Amino acid sequence: MALVWVDRMAVDARGNGDVVLLVHGLGGSLNVWTPLLTALEGFRCVRPELPGAARSHRAYALGDTAPHKGQLSVATHVAALLRVCESLGVTRAHVVGHSFGTIIAQHLAVEAPGLVRSLVLMGAMAEPLAAARDMLRTRAGTARQQGLDQIAEGNSEFSLSASTRQTLPVATAFVRECVGAQDPEGYARNCEALAEARGAPADRIACPTLVINGDEDGVTPLQGARQLTERLPQARLEVLSRCGHWPMLERAAECQRALRPFLQSVRG
Repeated sequence: MALVWVDRMAVDARGNGDVVLLVHGLGGSLNVWTPLLTALEGFRCVRPELPGAARSHRAYALGDTAPHKGQLSVATHVAALLRVCESLGVTRAHVVGHSFGTIIAQHLAVEAPGLVRSLVLMGAMAEPLAAARDMLRTRAGTARQQGLDQIAEGNSEFSLSASTRQTLPVATAFVRECVGAQDPEGYARNCEALAEARGAPADRIACPTLVINGDEDGVTPLQGARQLTERLPQARLEVLSRCGHWPMLERAAECQRALRPFLQSVRG
């Protein structure tokens, strides 16, 4: 692992070529992208762990002396990604996001259009629905009061397809352990950040976009992915069968087959 630290953010940066910036979602880490790395040979893969998440739970954005007093948001995450790119000398990148990371990636494309060459959105959403916002605020309280064991168990059951739970127990175990190993306070603050997230103006996202969603995604249902794809000027949708909310874990081979040709088509 080529791990570096940027403002207390853990960042795995490896390979050579066009940059692919991979942005995980709520409860994720840089390791959620490992199944896709073979499809990204010939690219420079930059995998940060967002402030509050995984190894980055002590990142600068949690500091009480920071201007935002440690409150996380889409804006602080976009700023964190821009800081990572600046530190690593990245001026152009294909941006791949998952779940909450798809919202952050869309805002990054609006704020820094010269940086974002293309978008790949997995388990995509424009913004949470009202019911999801309430659930996220409740989950933040649960994380602080009870820890993450119950949340991790529920997440591994609800967010994966029935087929995945039956045939890929390692994926179920990974999701449970990845969520369960988060810092409770950092996870809670990210729950609150997602609860307050608002959609980026889709008409200002001009770059080519590939949306990848599972047909059994209960977290970001396929209907929402279809609506988002229709709003984005240069987007197309790839639907994966018998797949839930973690396409890169549940259907890695299919994601690889979709991802590499898309990135090759928008290189240069």
